[in-house]
Amino acid sequence: MKTIKIILGIITALVLVFFVTGLLVKETNYKAQVSVNEPLADVFTTFNNTENVKNWIPEIKTVETINENVGKTGSSYKIVLDNQGQEITMTEKVVAYVPNEKVTLFFDAENMLKKDDYVFTENNGVTTITLNSSCRSDSYIMACMFPYFKSTFQNQDQGYLNNFKTYIENK
Repeated sequence: MKTIKIILGIITALVLVFFVTGLLVKETNYKAQVSVNEPLADVFTTFNNTENVKNWIPEIKTVETINENVGKTGSSYKIVLDNQGQEITMTEKVVAYVPNEKVTLFFDAENMLKKDDYVFTENNGVTTITLNSSCRSDSYIMACMFPYFKSTFQNQDQGYLNNFKTYIENK
């Protein structure tokens, strides 16, 4: 009986920690970065061409333009992903677009709200892309989970940046 009480106490403590996480951590933030051996203008143009994105994010099935504004800011797209056999539809909105400097994207993927801020810099013909990303959720349970998946999100985005580097340098 004492063993059962100890086990139940441990389970209760873990559940409490999980639910308190959602109260304390409202947003999960992380960074990723890659250096590309190509000029800044080429990197920026290739990166922001919606037809190219499937070349470094293999999960993307389709990208459909909802509306595209002249200066890109405010443009929105419908993206369909194949996530291990499950189809996920999300919307992408361009929040900020400064040619050859920065692009900020906001994604609404069901219970995940994500902001990706990409900053482009060049030094001696090498372009560095720095991603500052933040994730949050309208769902309390998902908000409790995100901090525990921070490294997974970061590794996935780093992988996409590495895929982009390979794509543009071998094109």
